[in-house]
Amino acid sequence: MSQTLVKSLVEAGVHFGHRASRWNPKMSPYIYTRKNLIHIIDVRETIRGLLRAKKFLENIASQGGLVLFVGTKRQASETVEREASRCKMPFVSDRWLGGTLTNFRTIRSRLTRLEELETLLQGDQLASYSKKMQSSLNREYRKMFRNLNGVRDMNRHPQAVVVVDPNKEKNAIIEARKLGITTVALIDTDCDPDKVDLPIPGNDDSIRSIELIIGHLADAVNAGRQEAAPDVDEEAADKAGNGESSAAGENTNGSSDSTKVAAV
Repeated sequence: MSQTLVKSLVEAGVHFGHRASRWNPKMSPYIYTRKNLIHIIDVRETIRGLLRAKKFLENIASQGGLVLFVGTKRQASETVEREASRCKMPFVSDRWLGGTLTNFRTIRSRLTRLEELETLLQGDQLASYSKKMQSSLNREYRKMFRNLNGVRDMNRHPQAVVVVDPNKEKNAIIEARKLGITTVALIDTDCDPDKVDLPIPGNDDSIRSIELIIGHLADAVNAGRQEAAPDVDEEAADKAGNGESSAAGENTNGSSDSTKVAAV
């Protein structure tokens, strides 16, 4: 167990849970003690959950899989957007639209509409509309951009969903479980760990705590993507080599045929 990691977790306040009156009894294995009517989370359990989640996400990313980051609460939205963008993964940081996973085809069609609005607003055609219509189109664009911009590059279902506070993002958890997608979540003492595949017990209300945990998970995704990059380069080199060898074979066959013709 790294002492540096333990120190950073404690300094970020990851071990602070909710008031004891709000706790979920299923979280008892992750609670160390109670102090001043507040539950204290066992940092050892936080580290175990974090290491398991990092190993899993690194493996997913190394195989070219997608990881969807979800955090719409005020304390998490900015961090989720920044860290997901850093590891080039889709994210939802403003509002979870019902059917984002289970009705994926409709969501993709709305992304087409978003691209149409972008083209319209950036061109000269907008000037031909009335001021009222321009205002309506701008309002529609801002709303769609806010809700869909994070998933515009998600062309298939993700292999994992990372969630901050499953109670807040219960719809995302329900949709992921329905599709058999693995869920990773930062869970506080008021959450149900049975609804999450890989729980990371910790403070999900502190900005510093969220930044630390999501930052570690994003680092794991980046490490997996870097592992996948050499494999892609090797495959491209193999394909190029096969293409060159086949072309050389064709040239050899062509020269031999021309020699035969000349001999005749």
